Amino acid sequence: MTQSNNIVDLLEAGIKAEGLRQRTIASNMANIETPRYRRIDVKFDELLAKALQSSRAVDLDKVEPEIYEPRNTSIRDNGNDVSMEAEVGSLVKNSLRHTAYVRLMQKKFTQIEAAIRVGG
Repeated sequence: MTQSNNIVDLLEAGIKAEGLRQRTIASNMANIETPRYRRIDVKFDELLAKALQSSRAVDLDKVEPEIYEPRNTSIRDNGNDVSMEAEVGSLVKNSLRHTAYVRLMQKKFTQIEAAIRVGG
């Protein structure tokens, strides 16, 4: 895989993970009053970092975001651990990351397009 394709694949994997994280945040917010509901999150950054630190070639098809229950938040009387403030914070952070990935992808495609014009 060329370096250019690798960067595009990395950005695509990030966009996909942020889309999944957006859905988990929405699910958490929708279930804020559901008794015994435990918030969910997406594990991706650490999986990607581990794959990139490996001495073997990175197969991004095998680096899939995982949904998990963090279980590190306070539980209210009804057994629910969703905090609207925390979810809104996650939503903002996720939106910023998603925007960054999309802008980097646009920039990469602009570079590829420019290289094709120069070479063509």
